[in-house]
Amino acid sequence: MKDPLHEEQLASEPVFQGRMLKVFRDDVRLPDGSVGVREYVKHPGAVVVIPLCADGRLIFERQFRYPLGRAFLELPAGKIDPGEDILACARRELQEETGYAGDDWAHLGVMHPCIGYSDERIEIFMATGLRHVGHAWDEGEFLEITYLTLAEARAAVFDGRITDAKTITALYWAERALDGR
Repeated sequence: MKDPLHEEQLASEPVFQGRMLKVFRDDVRLPDGSVGVREYVKHPGAVVVIPLCADGRLIFERQFRYPLGRAFLELPAGKIDPGEDILACARRELQEETGYAGDDWAHLGVMHPCIGYSDERIEIFMATGLRHVGHAWDEGEFLEITYLTLAEARAAVFDGRITDAKTITALYWAERALDGR
């Protein structure tokens, strides 16, 4: 059965093609039969990792985010390379950014952070059995690593220190996973 809210693509035009992001403008047939325009960003997808230390703390990073002109406290995350397996990406990003490798991995879910203007998806993983192996930051990547308990992270969301959507969503999944659900 066709979704009564479906919008059918009639034409698609690339507006901008960057190294990571691609912007498109599409003509679409709307549910009532009229024609509309949709502009959106195509994104390769990403992962976010909830690294759980043996002592119960989670590993976070502080990173400057240029579009907003300030540093953000967030969980380790990164872009999926073309053809890359999502678990391989999660393993790579955790080690590159935090210097930790995880022995045990669980895929918890997926989120779509910007559904109004992007097709980006972020796959959510939890890593346990952590051991420090040394970070491998990308050129031009600068991070500060910090550790918070789940309760401290939750407080940081509500007092405004954590405002990153992928981190907030992942923390919901972390609560569920740690409650044994």
